[in-house]
Amino acid sequence: MKVLVTGGAGFIGSHVVDALIQEGHDVVVVDDLSSGKREHVDPAAKLYQLDIRDPQLREVFLLERPEQVNHHAAHVDVRGSVADPLFDAQVNILGSLNLLETAREHGVDSFIYASTGGAVYGEPSYLPCDEAHPVTPICPYAVSKLAVERYVAYYGHAYGLRFTILRYPNVYGPRQDPFGEAGVVAIFARQMLQGEQVVINGSGEQERDFVYVDDIVAANLLALDDPNGEIYNLGAGVETSINQLFAIMKRLSGYARDPIYGPTKPGETFKIYLDATKAGRQLRWRPRVSLEDGLRATIASFQ
Repeated sequence: MKVLVTGGAGFIGSHVVDALIQEGHDVVVVDDLSSGKREHVDPAAKLYQLDIRDPQLREVFLLERPEQVNHHAAHVDVRGSVADPLFDAQVNILGSLNLLETAREHGVDSFIYASTGGAVYGEPSYLPCDEAHPVTPICPYAVSKLAVERYVAYYGHAYGLRFTILRYPNVYGPRQDPFGEAGVVAIFARQMLQGEQVVINGSGEQERDFVYVDDIVAANLLALDDPNGEIYNLGAGVETSINQLFAIMKRLSGYARDPIYGPTKPGETFKIYLDATKAGRQLRWRPRVSLEDGLRATIASFQ
């Protein structure tokens, strides 16, 4: 199968590209390299340096004729979306609409969309959140990701585009940007290994659902063969506080300092972890890498 992966030079997208190639698929990558890195793209994939908002996207589809789109390209900075919601919407909503329209025009068979389970539910009314939990976003980033979920479903209904929506937890692992705002594990790993002062935003009692990138890639492969119009939470279903995360990483890295605490950042959910029972039942997916093993591998990659 020929698969076009947007954001395929980024953290999660590049791992998806690697796995697709290993499975024997023909892979095309569209990435503007604003945050992704060329060196993360498997040489067996064909890379087009292009913004998903660009009208030239149609030329890529005309040349490559992808059968499936795996959509990972996004503006993923929650705090940045609060500061500049217009830019967030331009990339995440208008860019995704350009991609969907182009896919429709060129007869793409199916579409996998990487959404966010860590943000679309807002402050949960119960935990862990399953797919039936009300979606009440509290930041523009989550609003934009949810809007695209709705557009993907619309294209499925109106044009027969087969799709699967995957709602991600807090994903971590090698290649995550340690200088960005979206990856606390990567940020901590870099600071600890360089002996810098680690700053925890807020009390550190915020809770997240951390899943290693290889497990997320596995879900993408499972969704590849049967895009069935479903939304799936991906998560370990286990809450880990930022203070707990710091303690584990401190031990694994040999970091000698205690954290200091800064102000809480706006737009961030305080506690969230996900019920992935549906993904287990229908996709036969479950996370296999323990938090400690995943953190150990991530720290080793930064070394």
